[in-house]
Amino acid sequence: MTIQPSQPDPALPHVHLAGSPAPGTPGIPGTSGIPASPSHDLGPHLSASVGLIASSADRSPGVASTRDTYGVEELAIVLSRYDIGPIESIQDFRRGSRRSPKLLIKSASGLFLLKRRAPGRDENERVDAAHAVQNYLAANQFPVPRLSPTRDEGLTALRLGGRVYELFEFIPGSRYDGSLAATSDAGHTLALFHKIISGFHGAPAAHHPHGYHALPSVPDALDHIPRDSRIGRPELAGVCAELRDLFLDAAQRADKLGLRDWPAQIVHGDWHPGNTLYRGQRLVAVIDFDGVRPEQRALDIANGALQFSITMEGQDIANWPDYLDESRFKRFCRGYDAVEGCILSTSEIQALPWLMIEALIVEAALPVAATGTFAGLDGGDFLTMVGRKSRWMREQAPRLSNLLTA
Repeated sequence: MTIQPSQPDPALPHVHLAGSPAPGTPGIPGTSGIPASPSHDLGPHLSASVGLIASSADRSPGVASTRDTYGVEELAIVLSRYDIGPIESIQDFRRGSRRSPKLLIKSASGLFLLKRRAPGRDENERVDAAHAVQNYLAANQFPVPRLSPTRDEGLTALRLGGRVYELFEFIPGSRYDGSLAATSDAGHTLALFHKIISGFHGAPAAHHPHGYHALPSVPDALDHIPRDSRIGRPELAGVCAELRDLFLDAAQRADKLGLRDWPAQIVHGDWHPGNTLYRGQRLVAVIDFDGVRPEQRALDIANGALQFSITMEGQDIANWPDYLDESRFKRFCRGYDAVEGCILSTSEIQALPWLMIEALIVEAALPVAATGTFAGLDGGDFLTMVGRKSRWMREQAPRLSNLLTA
């Protein structure tokens, strides 16, 4: 989950491929060093009213505020394992997790993004599952950055010294602009993902992360927060109790609609603006497949509908609107529904608002319980805002569903 109102960075929270080098950005020739200054902004800033929710996995307790970097010898060894021709320039690419350093590599073969996976995101099953899905999608013409294999072994995950490295093709593009056309294409592309991946028979290894629906740890997290001395807000007991009730009620309502009986398939698990890349209003790349898992597709759709329609205004959380952007909500879902073979059922449509409530509460409660804050924002204020938005979705649930059938 990513919220950075003062400096939004929605693109690629784990593998930042967003954008292309700014004109005139100097490169660093050879491999003898890494530039001390960060790369230029590779895309226009996201509108302050979109891209609210993204991955929070890298905001765990104890994460240092300084970025990890590559050593010169480390970099030389890693690059020697790939057959990409002579290196023309290397540029620091400061996007996403501070524990996962990235470099933009220009070589005789083109532009590449080198990434060292952050600790905790480098388990073999997680990496192998993501790569299996990514390679299958690339082979079936889905818009995804291709993984570069190593020269000798032909492996897409390079494991050296207890670390895992990945080399991606760099896809130029820009961030989600909040337009209805871009929102529709996000929904349309999610449907294409679900349609294509339905033919994938190599299940994502043993790595099956739990989705947000009825996540057992959430009630406990909400019970813990009011007692957390880092927040120091005893009045949060009422806020957290309400969020707990909202979460449990939403999960029960989704189950009553038959969710657990619906067929499961591989889902993306983290469909949000930061994991999409555009040229104009056309989506040209999807990234971050660490959350792939077998699950009902409605959970993916609901999370995407939330991510692409949630609103915020300005720096003061108290002033963020309760409501969703209903035009974007409709465009996302109708974009999905327009793909042949991906029409939403009546039960799925009725479940979407309840699943959106669950997704929002999970994304907020777990980081606040772990750190006392949310992406640098006051944890109590953030949860209060989430409570307002969740109540609005509960009250408007029938109408939101009707918007998709009218």
